[in-house]
Amino acid sequence: MVEIADMARHQRAQTGSGAATAATALSEVAPSAWDDLASRTIEPNGYYLSPWARAVDAGARGRSHVDALCGFAPSRRLVALLPVVSAWRAFHLPLPVLVSAESYGTLHTPLLARDDAASAARALLDDAIAQDARAIVLRDVPLEGAAVGAIRGALARDGLTPVVLHCYARACLDATGDADTLLRDALGAKKLKELRRQRHRLGDTGALSFTVARTAGDVASALETFLTLEAGGWKGKRGTALVQHDGDAAFIRRATVELAARGQCEIAVLAAGLTPIAAGIILKHDERAFWFKLGADERFAKLSPGVQLAIELTRYFCADPSVAFVDSTAPADSPMINPIWRGRFAIGDLLIPLRAGDPVFLLILTALRARRQLDSVARGALRAIRRVKARIG
Repeated sequence: MVEIADMARHQRAQTGSGAATAATALSEVAPSAWDDLASRTIEPNGYYLSPWARAVDAGARGRSHVDALCGFAPSRRLVALLPVVSAWRAFHLPLPVLVSAESYGTLHTPLLARDDAASAARALLDDAIAQDARAIVLRDVPLEGAAVGAIRGALARDGLTPVVLHCYARACLDATGDADTLLRDALGAKKLKELRRQRHRLGDTGALSFTVARTAGDVASALETFLTLEAGGWKGKRGTALVQHDGDAAFIRRATVELAARGQCEIAVLAAGLTPIAAGIILKHDERAFWFKLGADERFAKLSPGVQLAIELTRYFCADPSVAFVDSTAPADSPMINPIWRGRFAIGDLLIPLRAGDPVFLLILTALRARRQLDSVARGALRAIRRVKARIG
């Protein structure tokens, strides 16, 4: 288990051995220690809760069997945790870099104990150093969040500063406000009137209902509704719907039910009569909620079922005293949620140096920036190809 690996690390340090510490597999982290840390972390991350991340690690497509950076207090209590992969696995680059692992959610905030976050961050960095890493790449982290702040503080002690590789503004919801005021300010009277008209038209199919599954049994049932909706949309056509891959289907069925049993997963469903038209999976951690995915019936696309669900969820979150902040976990250019949730926070990729005066760090930074430029060109070419295909039918 992790404690044994960490004790061996300290033994090597005390004896002066220069040998690198073997990586700890994420599956080796004791669930009880992990859950204890998650209950007292300085910044929540629903995607690094143990039932979710362990289910991903068990077999999700391209995201399984990862390692973990772990930090411990002198009392041997786990105070820091970050799932990681090699730079080769993440970027196909042979660099001495550890990269935050994807847990099927665009949020990689490490778990750091709030009682001494700076020391927790230092312990996390020390584990990476013990594994001979020269840098860490944190992908999709809140750049002004408490966890990154603690890491910056730990680095400053050695005169080091992280480098932002990429950043963008992501939509979020301040759930402490009044929902009707938020919606009116965001959408305006004209758009809200149009959405009410669309809602009345949806009601022609059957009375609209908005329900939220919370218990493990109800979530298991609602999940199948979500999976059907997702597979029936554009993700199904591209072959990327969760249910189309055995490992992904197993992960989501296991993770949602286990988290629901803890009160940390809900599934919202909007239906017209007996016909589900939109569904969303929500994770919860402390006072934050995270909108994982949306599934919508494309037969009703002209009546905006996804937007209708987002409006219902806005009211739902604002009425829930346990939720203060909702992360859309959406891309920067999301056409659905951006006009509705006008809150924004900075999120991006951070390159963290581990050794002062390390000449290798500049080479790492150059390689990662070059790769990003090439990726940007490739994505632009792919978008152009898709536009041409769409024009020719």
